[in-house]
Amino acid sequence: MDSYLTLQSNIEVSGEFVDRKSRFIAQLVHIESEDEANAFIEMVRKRHCDARHNVPAWILVDGRERQSDDGEPSRTSGMPTLEVLRGAELKNVCCVVTRYFGGTLLDLVAWCAPILRRRRRRWQLAREAQIVEMTSVVPVDVHVAYPQYEQVLRLAQDSGAKVSDTDYADAVTLHLVFKAGEQELFCAKMRELMAGREEIEVGAPEFAEF
Repeated sequence: MDSYLTLQSNIEVSGEFVDRKSRFIAQLVHIESEDEANAFIEMVRKRHCDARHNVPAWILVDGRERQSDDGEPSRTSGMPTLEVLRGAELKNVCCVVTRYFGGTLLDLVAWCAPILRRRRRRWQLAREAQIVEMTSVVPVDVHVAYPQYEQVLRLAQDSGAKVSDTDYADAVTLHLVFKAGEQELFCAKMRELMAGREEIEVGAPEFAEF
């Protein structure tokens, strides 16, 4: 997987829907682990301790996912909620749909409604920076003498790199970030330019905004 969509960190996105006097509130956050998902679920349950149900579903980028019907009939609430997250292609997210019961039994569409409405607004949310794309990137540190700095900088930028930082000491250290795979051509060009005397440190791939 080269990239995935997720919610911006440190925000909570919510949507509400009322069907035959039952009130549904979808609450979504970015998570990085199962522990963070469980902590958010517990927080929502305390927030809405008087609600009939608090139905959770979450997905991690490593493929792990969980859902619960929280007392509703089996596979009528948790699984539909999880399917909406899957359909929106979101990873590292946790959603809890709270239901305040209105006295009428409803089908699974009602559970999905507040999230589906949020999904339809996905690209509007993206413009508001609430949904971000995380890309597989590779950090590369390059150490060069001052006379070669400008030439190496242009080569890095022409190769698709972003410069995250620059250190100036006895030599210049460029801290670069490439989309995974694009660093290989840059490293090959550096070997050619420096005739085997290049000083390059290539880090492990990771996901980040690019």
